[in-house]
Amino acid sequence: MVSRQRQLGWRGWVMRGLASILILGLLGLSGGVIWLLTPQSLLPEAAAATVSDEIVAVTVSDSEIAFNPAAPVSKVGLIIYPGAKVPAVGYAPLARMIASRGYATYLVSMPGNLALLAVDRAQAVQSGHPEIATWVVAGHSLGGVAAAQFASRNPASVQGLVLWASYPIDDLSSRDLAVLSIWGELDRSRANFDSAETRASLPADTEFIEIPRGNHEQFGYYTGQANDPIATVSRAEQQETIAEATIALLESLSVP
Repeated sequence: MVSRQRQLGWRGWVMRGLASILILGLLGLSGGVIWLLTPQSLLPEAAAATVSDEIVAVTVSDSEIAFNPAAPVSKVGLIIYPGAKVPAVGYAPLARMIASRGYATYLVSMPGNLALLAVDRAQAVQSGHPEIATWVVAGHSLGGVAAAQFASRNPASVQGLVLWASYPIDDLSSRDLAVLSIWGELDRSRANFDSAETRASLPADTEFIEIPRGNHEQFGYYTGQANDPIATVSRAEQQETIAEATIALLESLSVP
């Protein structure tokens, strides 16, 4: 009888232990899901950049934020995929800066703020703007991975790719594609952006640019980027460098 009671007691401890492990696992999983679905906090400049003026007209919808320059308007258009957990409006100041130079620019919203969940979302933008003859897709971080996937899947409709602190997972080396890869010097993932493997997967004439003293977060106007060193260059200065490099690629594709 005593042995039987000890056995039941032992089993009870095991069951309680397994239940505790299961509960902790579920709490950890739910915590991870909550973290993943909680968007990054935006800075005031993000929303301010969505106000139209005489230089750029801004139209906000559920699927995209369109920045249309008053004039002159190029036949080259840019579609931007946001980084993970960052609402599209977080890139509005950068998009507006590019549009002010004559290039229609579109920020696409993503389900759960995760571009990999809607890699083909740029198709709707392209279909809605037949006046654009040449398309470039850009993306920040995970958004860049998704943008590269879209370019890989749609070789006939994408002529340029801009990777903002990102890299492709597809082999684009044989593609007739204008590519720019740009990142901050302090970005902890910078080795991936300029690795031999990354270079081998992109066209030979890809331009690689490292922004001195720049970091990952300052590609947008948001805060809270995990494990990101503090940049020692201002956000405005880093954004200007990104915009100028991106505009140079757009200009290279412009029809005289």
